[in-house]
Amino acid sequence: MGRTLDEMISTLPAVQQAAVARRAAALIDEELSLRELRKALQLTQTDVAQRLKKGQEVVSRLEQRHDMMLSTLRGYVESLGGKLELVCRFENRAAVRLKAGPAKTSKRSSPRRVAAA
Repeated sequence: MGRTLDEMISTLPAVQQAAVARRAAALIDEELSLRELRKALQLTQTDVAQRLKKGQEVVSRLEQRHDMMLSTLRGYVESLGGKLELVCRFENRAAVRLKAGPAKTSKRSSPRRVAAA
């Protein structure tokens, strides 16, 4: 029978085992699904549902979605105690963090009324 990954790692020197553990933690921190994030924070779907003032089934559906509105995602993340930040990365440019909220508008005064002729 083959050896498990844990068995193979246990044969490494302690320094290498620690390096593997650090790298694994870093990879986990880089990308988690909503479900994994909630579990990592030791929260249940019911906990999140209460914070969102929704039913547990709503949280279950959210965690299974592949596409959702940013406002929905922001609410979910905030219910976990976090803050959603959206960062755009480009090949030949520094990363850009998008601001939350509506786009800036010009500082014109209110529209002028035109009297009907």
